[in-house]
Amino acid sequence: MSFQISISDKYLESALAARAIRQDLISGNIANADTPYYRPRDINFEDALIKEVNKEFGHQKKLELAKTTPNMMDPLEDDPAKPTIFFRDGHLARNDGNSVDLDVETTELAKNNIMYNAVIEALKKDAAIFRAVLTESKNI
Repeated sequence: MSFQISISDKYLESALAARAIRQDLISGNIANADTPYYRPRDINFEDALIKEVNKEFGHQKKLELAKTTPNMMDPLEDDPAKPTIFFRDGHLARNDGNSVDLDVETTELAKNNIMYNAVIEALKKDAAIFRAVLTESKNI
């Protein structure tokens, strides 16, 4: 008997993996709070996940580039499933060039933890529904 992973499970597992990566990046930012010239890093996977869900369910709308001359090149296609790691430089650097703000990092860490736990609960609920269906089908 083989079971196929549902579409929602695929996205939940992807979100869970991305949340774990984000946890590591934020923890690294906090660990390097005293490293000279360190710039805090973060990951943007929400946009990639939204693109993949839209592509799966056929809601993807592509904005076409208007060409002013026929010689213009077509835009490069980036991988929509790949999350983007970026430097979070919205804060003033200290005298040593470090721009880690511990208040921002701990807030982002707490937000990420809440989202991670929400994804775990969604996976548990999905598994409980699947288990209930199997149990009830056995009783028929």
